[in-house]
Amino acid sequence: MDQSKQPSLNGDNFHNSDPAFAQQVQKLHQLTVYGRWLFVGCLWLTIAPVCLWNLQAEIALWQQYFTWVAVRYGLFYHPLSTLGLAFCIGMTTSVLIWQSRNILLGLPEQEKQRLEKQVFRIRQQGPSHPLWKWVCQPLRKIKD
Repeated sequence: MDQSKQPSLNGDNFHNSDPAFAQQVQKLHQLTVYGRWLFVGCLWLTIAPVCLWNLQAEIALWQQYFTWVAVRYGLFYHPLSTLGLAFCIGMTTSVLIWQSRNILLGLPEQEKQRLEKQVFRIRQQGPSHPLWKWVCQPLRKIKD
């Protein structure tokens, strides 16, 4: 890409210099959101079933005689399952809070700068960068 079309990393014009650049930053942010949810989904599809399978005897007991003490002891005596489920729940909660903060309060300035620098690096590297086609390539219009 031509150097004159790339935004400068110095100065205030970095944020608003190119509308295509702002769109690319938005695409990269959207990819980040999708990536985080994909990671959480993979956790729930891989780790959680194994943990729940390990707790199946306790779950059957909880269905018959549910008490919080039974839940506590069931989780206490299966520490790996408890850790796995806690990791799945923790990652889901953290992504929910992160995305909610971004929706309600907007992206923090530090996050915007990180995304802008990453887009700038993707533009500099060009088509050899793995994210080039997802971030910098324009969408093709479908002809009727």
